[in-house]
Amino acid sequence: MRRYPSPNFTPRRNGQRPNLVVLHFTEMPSADAALERLSSPQAEVSAHYLIARDGTVWQLVDEEQRAWHAGAGQWQGLDDVNSRSIGIELDNDGHSPFSARMMASLEIVLKDILARWDIPPVGVIAHSDMAPSRKIDPGRRFDWERLARLGLAIWPKTQGNPQQSLATSLDAIGYPDPHDAQSLRAFRLRFNPGASGPETALDRAIADAVAVECQTNRSA
Repeated sequence: MRRYPSPNFTPRRNGQRPNLVVLHFTEMPSADAALERLSSPQAEVSAHYLIARDGTVWQLVDEEQRAWHAGAGQWQGLDDVNSRSIGIELDNDGHSPFSARMMASLEIVLKDILARWDIPPVGVIAHSDMAPSRKIDPGRRFDWERLARLGLAIWPKTQGNPQQSLATSLDAIGYPDPHDAQSLRAFRLRFNPGASGPETALDRAIADAVAVECQTNRSA
């Protein structure tokens, strides 16, 4: 763990504490370029952590503080995601695979964060989940199922009931505007990345199973 302090943070509002972890990709050519941007006062963006492709981890903002990583969006009907989350940037250009060393470091960092703040696996989300109209990161190449096998995220264990409406399931999972096509796109990026076009019975079945998994995990 290396320190690279960013000035881009404020106190968490209303005494909130983290109950989410938001995963991002930098969409930049290198970790050095990302570090420069995440610590630039002019950029007005930051994250708590940046993990490089070689597995190096930098901490830019203390976890107790409100980093500026999430931007406008909602999750489970609540906004100001920055005040209730920890942001992790992954050194990835948005097109390449995520390196094995990066994923190994991410698993260590995530495990410690979830234990430290008592965040359940359902609290680990994509940037695209909470801002589906603006963001696509960490994208379709990110291995959510791998994290779920380690108890660091969720993944549906079985397919659910395709008769339940997709919007009902997306709302239960936490997506904003569950009737909007952008929420379907965000859901697919994470749980059904090969899909395209209008919603399908498979989308509805997977979404129903994810909703059940979310409910079980949140009540555990």
